[in-house]
Amino acid sequence: MYEERTCSECGRPVHGRSDKKFCSDACRNSHNNKANAPATNYVRSVNNTLAKNRRVLADLLAQDKINLHKDELWKKGFDFDFYTSSLTTPVGEVYLYCYDLGYQLLDEGTVRLVEREHDDSRRVERGT
Repeated sequence: MYEERTCSECGRPVHGRSDKKFCSDACRNSHNNKANAPATNYVRSVNNTLAKNRRVLADLLAQDKINLHKDELWKKGFDFDFYTSSLTTPVGEVYLYCYDLGYQLLDEGTVRLVEREHDDSRRVERGT
């Protein structure tokens, strides 16, 4: 006996292959977007925080502020828990980066802002 299948997303009838679960691409996409929303939202939130951190560093560096108190970063919304990479020098100095802009925590809450050198020798040319 033939059993009519219904769309897992909207409940409309499903036609086609016997293992088909959705009536259309739109319903399939909607279902998958809902299922993946928590992970997608978390990644979006982290990316937004990293971008904001980089904007704060860029604004301060544009004002030629190199050494300042970490409270100045914090007041501008900088989140010290988020950075993209770290670099420890041979003498043990630690730099934390938001992409190409970073900082070094110094004594008594002072922060030194830095910009990472761009190394064009590692850049890959595409399409040649």
